[in-house]
Amino acid sequence: MDKLAAVKEMAFFQGLPAEQLAKLAEIAVTRRYDKGETLFPADVPADGFYSLVNGRVKVFRTSPAGKEQILHVFGAGEAVGEVPVFEGSTFPAQCEAVEPCEALFFPRNTFRNILRDDPDLAMRMMAMLSQRLRILVNKIDDLSLKETPARVAAHLLLLRSSTDSDTFRLDLPKGQIALYLGTIQETLSRIFKRFTDEGLIEIKGREITILDRERLRELADEGR
Repeated sequence: MDKLAAVKEMAFFQGLPAEQLAKLAEIAVTRRYDKGETLFPADVPADGFYSLVNGRVKVFRTSPAGKEQILHVFGAGEAVGEVPVFEGSTFPAQCEAVEPCEALFFPRNTFRNILRDDPDLAMRMMAMLSQRLRILVNKIDDLSLKETPARVAAHLLLLRSSTDSDTFRLDLPKGQIALYLGTIQETLSRIFKRFTDEGLIEIKGREITILDRERLRELADEGR
C-alpha cells in the first residue's frame, strides 16, 4: 500500500502541505481485515484511530439482550474512532469490517504530537468532529421521531444523493440496513414491497430504481 497516497485521499487531510502529509504517512500503520473481523471492541482504551483505504466497516452497539444497533457505516477516506482519541477515553462502540478492507491506523500519542505543532490540522479535525456530531444528532432524530417507512425512505434518498442516480445498489445487505435503521429485516422487506406496490421504487436483487422521488421525500419528512 502507498501510505502517502492513502493519506492524501483522507477527507480531513486534503489541502495540507506535502511536508505534513509525509509526516502523517510516516506514523500511519497499515492494517488489513477480513469480513467480520473486529477493528476495535467497545469499552477498551482508544489507543489510536483508523482511516479506511478501501472496503467498509460498521460501528455498532449490542444491547444486553443481544440486539445490534448500527450507528454508522464508514467507507474509503473516512476516519473511524477518532473522538475518544482526543478525549483520552475508551471506544464507546464496536467497529467491525462488513467486507474485506484495508485501513491506516494512527497511534494516539504520536498523532497528538503532530497536532500540537499544526493548528491548521487541529482546525480540520474540529470541523470533522462537528460534522460527525451532526450525523449522530440526525441519527437520533430519525430513530426517535420518524416511523420506520419514513426512515427507509430517507435512507433511499441518501443513497440516491450519494450516487447522483435514480438507480443504485444497496450499500449493505438488507439485514444490515434493517439494523442500521433500527428495525428488523422482515419489516424492511414489507416496506420495500409496499413501496414497490405503490410505484415508488423498483427492485431487482440489490439494485433499486427510484420511480417517484417526490413521494419518497414526502414520506421521509413525515413524523417530524
